[in-house]
Amino acid sequence: MPIAEIISVGTELLFGEIVDSNAAFLARELGAHGVTLHRKTVVGDNLDRLRAAIELALGRADLLLLGGGLGPTDDDLTREAIAAALNETPQVDEAQLSHLRGLFEARGRAMPDTNRKQAWLIPSAEALPNPVGTAPGWFVRTTWDGQPKLIAALPGPPREMRRMWAEQVLPRLPLPTAALEHVTVHTHGIGESLIAERLGHLTRQANPSVATYARLTGVDVRVAASAPTSEDARRQLTPVLDEVRTLLREWTWGEDDQTLAGTVQAALAGRTLGVIEAGSAGVLCTLLAEQPGFLDAAVTQDHRRLITLGLTPVTLQESGLVSEAGARELAAGAREHLGADLGLAVVVSTGGEGAGRAHVALSDGARVAVAGVNWPGDPAQLRERAAVAALALAALALAARTLPGWTP
Repeated sequence: MPIAEIISVGTELLFGEIVDSNAAFLARELGAHGVTLHRKTVVGDNLDRLRAAIELALGRADLLLLGGGLGPTDDDLTREAIAAALNETPQVDEAQLSHLRGLFEARGRAMPDTNRKQAWLIPSAEALPNPVGTAPGWFVRTTWDGQPKLIAALPGPPREMRRMWAEQVLPRLPLPTAALEHVTVHTHGIGESLIAERLGHLTRQANPSVATYARLTGVDVRVAASAPTSEDARRQLTPVLDEVRTLLREWTWGEDDQTLAGTVQAALAGRTLGVIEAGSAGVLCTLLAEQPGFLDAAVTQDHRRLITLGLTPVTLQESGLVSEAGARELAAGAREHLGADLGLAVVVSTGGEGAGRAHVALSDGARVAVAGVNWPGDPAQLRERAAVAALALAALALAARTLPGWTP
């Protein structure tokens, strides 16, 4: 199986001014096509450091993908770095230059001289057309220490990069003939270490492989298998996936492309959902806004308004708004006062003595499921995590899981 590395080029990526979504996309694409990714590197706009990174990668990988640094300015150095690493001299390709001039003329402009470098090629490089931008890519076939190597240089703008990857780079790659099948199981309410304990014997095998990834929505468990055909890969995958599903059933809310909000909407099965948010700035409502079962909502921190929605003065006095009791009462109130089949409530404290705490609750009239969130620090993260916890609570409860206050 070929080994790949990704080098993302740009000082703005190195300093975190821009999130490197391109590398994440390429990593997923490589995995989906059976290519093993060993490293991702970020290098600023520095010729010597970029050349060194390319030389290191060529000594380790069969395929090197570079993203960014193909623009017309002096700090766009990807072409220069590849040429320097391979000891080749870039020259203007007249066909590329004519194409670039045509792009500018079509926009009623003359091409600046600085754009001439975008028409450069080296002897081992083939120009990759860019139908949505001015920066052509490079596809390089070369050798390093006597071994064949491939280099693809892609533009930085995600729209341009993704189109070039799909239309120009993928068809040129000698992809492995083995088929890869994978399923990602989404969980919530169980930590990565506890999952590792439960799945320990599974995570130590190579094919099928089982890996865990912590995310905002919980912990994802990816089960993957490779084989000569998709049918064989699926046959290998199925028993391991079934075991993962069984061991993690109580915490599983979905798989693959399912989202928490979409899972809740599907589980409502025609029923309606009312929401009350206090202290969470409407984050939960934003996540639910496009779901058909979302009936109505109240977003407020005003105690007088919350009392009219079901919060009792006794609870407010004795337990406080941000409490399990407060969440319970408002979940019941969301159902009763908003006229919904089910009520979902979030109460969040981002300041004062109880800062960093939140409670969520779901009521169907007969039962109330509850959960707590503790996240000291950034109030925005607390609000987001509380909203996710509310959706996860609803998804698990509606999937007939046993939860505090909720028995199927």
